[in-house]
Amino acid sequence: MTAPQREFDIVLYGATGFVGKLTAQYLAEHGGQARIALAGRSMDKLAAVRDSLGAAGQTWGLIQADASSQHTLDAMAERTRVVVTTVGPYLKYGLPLVAACAAAGTDYADLTGESLFIRESIDLFHKQAADTGARIVHSCGFDSIPSDLTVYALYKAAEADGAGELTDTDYVLRGFSGGVSGGTVASMLELFSRTSGDEELRQAMFDPYTLTTDRGAEPDLGHQTDTPWRRGRDIAPELAGTWTGAFVMAVANTRIVRRSNALLDWEYGRRLRYSEHMSLGSSPIAPVASALGTAANAAVMNLGSRFFNKLPRGLIDRVVPKPGTGPSEQARDKGHYRVETYTRTTSGARYRSVMAQQGDPGYKATAVLLGESGLGLALDRDRLSGLTGVLTPAAAMGDVLMTRLPAAGVTFETEALGR
Repeated sequence: MTAPQREFDIVLYGATGFVGKLTAQYLAEHGGQARIALAGRSMDKLAAVRDSLGAAGQTWGLIQADASSQHTLDAMAERTRVVVTTVGPYLKYGLPLVAACAAAGTDYADLTGESLFIRESIDLFHKQAADTGARIVHSCGFDSIPSDLTVYALYKAAEADGAGELTDTDYVLRGFSGGVSGGTVASMLELFSRTSGDEELRQAMFDPYTLTTDRGAEPDLGHQTDTPWRRGRDIAPELAGTWTGAFVMAVANTRIVRRSNALLDWEYGRRLRYSEHMSLGSSPIAPVASALGTAANAAVMNLGSRFFNKLPRGLIDRVVPKPGTGPSEQARDKGHYRVETYTRTTSGARYRSVMAQQGDPGYKATAVLLGESGLGLALDRDRLSGLTGVLTPAAAMGDVLMTRLPAAGVTFETEALGR
């Protein structure tokens, strides 16, 4: 079945979950004439979500589909150009839907920050998706669009100026206000559950090039830590006086950026060294906070990935945020983030790309990013890259998102900083 014959432009799968509802609301407000359907296990709950969307959503279709029922996923994928899914943890529930979309030649976008899930997706379905023309696009939320797109923008700026390839490139989370989503916590726990006791999986998770297209083609740049601890001035002069520490999602985001580089035939540069940091300010306690926060981050990742299955799971489940839960509308509106990504090119030129949004990063802001990703895949098909298979946001639709996101209220700016 070819794309123009599809009944829907977008099917939103997982529409009754917390982020699913926010994404449905965003699509109702900004989807224009797109033909949209909501999908999930309960038709009654789907109907309630549709009823909450006002006039814009009343013509939307409803589709019953369940991750445990492959034929329902296959049937859903065959009816639409794009499936947008919020159903996680993706390691637990995601592969059957990837399989359905790869077989049907249907584009796909998700919110995963689980690198091992993406590796499985690549190994099992990249070739089939490439053959059928499907774009399987992972990590289309706060994980990992700000990372992926700011580096892509730096590459485009340097290319336009003839300034050479990217070398040392550093993402710095300069501002952040928001909660940790239950879905993100559930995904991290599922990841730890898989790696605990499985040294091969654990090594794959910590391999900086675990998502590359060709591990042997990647350069040997020495140790690339996911938990850097640095003075701001060592990253860029503009950050003088600040301290930075490890950013918890670097273990996912950095792999996406490196896969983008590989998918684009290493156009960013063979010597790209990419790291992520969180700014901890310039107060007298910032150096201590930087050191302690980075050490804690490293300990959680290393110990959790090794010994998680020795912990009492019932106790953990009682104290962590539950999937499908989230903050109030007022709290979501007050949230925000600001990312600044710096690079130096092989010619010595320096650039900065800034991306910022109002809204809780894990909820309201993510719904915008995921919604625009789905709309871009469905409606801007003539402007997408020619790549198919298991992709990243930048490799699949970098140019489309660089246009769509500012129009959706996302701050997105790239500038040359001199040498």
